[in-house]
Amino acid sequence: GPHSAGADPGPASYDQGGTKPTVTDADVALGKIDPASFAGGSVTLNPEKAKAALKVEVGDKMDLSEALSAFGVCEIVDENMANAARVHAIEWGKDIAARAMIAFGGAAPLHAARLAEKLDIPTVVVPTGAGVGSAIGFLRAPISYEVVRSRYVKLSDFDAGEINTLLSGMADEARVIVSSGAGGAALQETRTAFMRYVGQGHEIAVPLPDGALTADHAETIRAAFESEYKRLYGRIIPGPEPEILSWTLTMTAPRPQVPAELTAPSGGAAEATGNRELFDPATGTYVEAKTYWRDSLPVGASVPGPAIISESQTTTIVTSAFDASVNELGYLILTRKQAT
Repeated sequence: GPHSAGADPGPASYDQGGTKPTVTDADVALGKIDPASFAGGSVTLNPEKAKAALKVEVGDKMDLSEALSAFGVCEIVDENMANAARVHAIEWGKDIAARAMIAFGGAAPLHAARLAEKLDIPTVVVPTGAGVGSAIGFLRAPISYEVVRSRYVKLSDFDAGEINTLLSGMADEARVIVSSGAGGAALQETRTAFMRYVGQGHEIAVPLPDGALTADHAETIRAAFESEYKRLYGRIIPGPEPEILSWTLTMTAPRPQVPAELTAPSGGAAEATGNRELFDPATGTYVEAKTYWRDSLPVGASVPGPAIISESQTTTIVTSAFDASVNELGYLILTRKQAT
């Protein structure tokens, strides 16, 4: 890194001429990815090319072994993500260790358990279809359209009639778009003002009251701004006047009713499909890990870590610090082992 290898030539393990190691190459070298079943078997990876690229670009330059070269790449990536999560949690005043992590995307389940170890998160959830989670979310999301208008307004000069005309025009524009795909269903309208104190260089989103606005709503909006500002920053600033820079209106159709589909078989124990050497961060060595095919894991099945759970779009790595189980929705639940 930091440059992507792209799809062409791609990681060295793609065997398409790439010579620079990527995170995918490191995952292959560490045993996280089955070279024969990558991308549902549509791409056959070359582990030797991955190891050779890591040796030349990392191992030889830093005097590291083959395993530590690959592990170092993954550790940097995982630590960067963990640090970003720490900063985000601190900025929002949240206790990240009190929450569960949801892993979706092609690579997230490969790294989620190690990330959870770093963040002291006790539970990781890998939903069904995690590898294509964004696509599933898009298809199940309600039809929605957002209109944004810039219109500078000081609350001391708030003109309800002018703003109602603005918002009405925005609503008409959005309604035409959303109605075409809503099948006659009732639409929901959400309005937001982006506000700041006079003299500031950034704005915060403040919800607006429903319905037609009146002159009295200037104080309602001021109170909402101060409440949101205090929630974000812990205090309000007495003296400066609040101002509005832009307005957004979102029109949304009802959320599609999608019945839950259980893809996991019912009852029974987890049956391993084989074994593979997997690098264990806890010991700094390769260990023999059992491999499983996710679609064959029944509800209630338990998989002790370290283990590798493969599916068509991704692979879930259960590190030695976690055990996995399958819940009633077919989701993988990784739970941190109790310290002994």
